[in-house]
Amino acid sequence: MIAAIRIRGRTGIRRDIEDTLKMLNLTRINHAVLIEDNPSYKGMLQKAKDYITWGEVDADTVASLISHRGKLSGNVKVTEDYIKENTDFSSLEDLSKAVVDSSAKLEDSGVKPVFRLHSPRKGYKNIKKTFAESGTLGYRGDKIGDLIKRMI
Repeated sequence: MIAAIRIRGRTGIRRDIEDTLKMLNLTRINHAVLIEDNPSYKGMLQKAKDYITWGEVDADTVASLISHRGKLSGNVKVTEDYIKENTDFSSLEDLSKAVVDSSAKLEDSGVKPVFRLHSPRKGYKNIKKTFAESGTLGYRGDKIGDLIKRMI
């Protein structure tokens, strides 16, 4: 499972990259989505690499993301009781493990696919350089969990 976060805004963006970001549900700054790890999504991530950052997430990060920032329809927070009553899972941790293993989807459990995050504590390093150049954009591997924890 890959988490993608939009870093840069929409001023001066090319139309095809804007369409790609809309397909990824990344329409605003600091929005995050969880997507499957397949070649078509990887191509979309590469196309929008100058506006987003992404990497692989673990079950603990997904669980904290759902518990703190997960919303149901009507902007209601996701609770353990909701998970037990309306899904096949007994806890939030079981749901997050199933989501990471791609055996379940967030939309099937009623959770909205987009997570609205805060700006990260201590800010972004540089929103015009890649992560390899000690910036913020592009692929960051397992380090995406650290950024998500700063943004929750």
